Amino acid sequence: MSISTCRTTLGKVLDGFSKNTYYRFLMSPRTNWLRFTTLLFARIINGHLRNLTSENRDDCFVIDDSLYERAGFKQTELASRVFDHVSMRYKKGFRLLTPGWTDGCTFLPINYSLLASHDDEKVLGPCNKIDRQTIAGKRRLMARQKATSVMVDLLKTALAAGHRAKYVLFDSWFSNPKQLLDIKKLGLNTIAMVKRSSKRFYIFEGKSMDIKKIFASSKKRRGRSRYLLSATVKVGQDKNGVDARIVCVRNRNNRKDWIAIICTDMSLSENDIIRIYGHRWDIEVFFKTCKSSLLLRKEYHGLSYDGLTAHVALVFTRYMLLAVSKRDNEDDRTLGELFYIMISEVADITYHESMQIIVEAMLATVQEEFHITDAQLEAFYAKFMSKLPEPMQRLLQAA
Repeated sequence: MSISTCRTTLGKVLDGFSKNTYYRFLMSPRTNWLRFTTLLFARIINGHLRNLTSENRDDCFVIDDSLYERAGFKQTELASRVFDHVSMRYKKGFRLLTPGWTDGCTFLPINYSLLASHDDEKVLGPCNKIDRQTIAGKRRLMARQKATSVMVDLLKTALAAGHRAKYVLFDSWFSNPKQLLDIKKLGLNTIAMVKRSSKRFYIFEGKSMDIKKIFASSKKRRGRSRYLLSATVKVGQDKNGVDARIVCVRNRNNRKDWIAIICTDMSLSENDIIRIYGHRWDIEVFFKTCKSSLLLRKEYHGLSYDGLTAHVALVFTRYMLLAVSKRDNEDDRTLGELFYIMISEVADITYHESMQIIVEAMLATVQEEFHITDAQLEAFYAKFMSKLPEPMQRLLQAA
């Protein structure tokens, strides 16, 4: 929904309302956009996508923030000097903090908050005084809080609306021990990148150590191992602390460097931790799509914080429609019962008969090229079969 989608002729709107009506709708302080997006995406995920995802699949909440720049920052309500993690510089606008859900195939945002600075000196735009008990007042109050606190609040809102996932993924900006403990209290496990800071400590072999000391004091794995080391640590120094596993892997961009990933689910193997953390990249693709293709930064030029919040909700809804359409067009399971009938036919024909055809063609080629006798061919076949896994031997003998 946008001004550009209204049907116009000679500059006149033909959809029964003017553009001013649209602007008043966006700037309404009474609309709870946080609840709208949370409930809408819960209905889509639990009512549609959940049926396409196996219970054994590792679905995840992914949390990250992205810069939302504003050119007219001096007139934009609550616009602030915020730190951009990409350019490593302060810029003007907001931090768009977004939790999303992914099953490895489809990513959907759940809710969001446009974060201003909690430091009054870094707030450049006007700060309108609004009753904190109202919807508008509550979202402005959330905008002035620290991102780590807002992250936990948004997760609580998602869980209360019926969202669920096995893991929470985020990068090193949010992965301090307090956040890991707060998320564990919600009944969720975390897989996150560890920030190499001398101010973040973990209990390792009975001692309080930062990640650099843990890495230096541990024996590294040699050869072509997928990870350098795996260390069992404890997060938190009191009775409420939780066990976690830190896996250190080589930095893909610099083979001499390394990165560390922490996981609070001790049942996962090191390879599973690395694989699941790879799903975090889905939210980066989401931000790129919203900014480049869905006009997140360029379409709406209003100055009201309520209007900006509404605009983000509508852009996220557009992305949702595109993501669901893409999944329906590409995932054959949306065919319903017909898909399972087709799968059973493919399994019966493809595996048993095609494997037998391949083996028979190989034996005929060997006998033709090397001119061996039938007895030698039988001996070759028996030796070949003995080297295969037992399940494959049974299937080929059955065929």
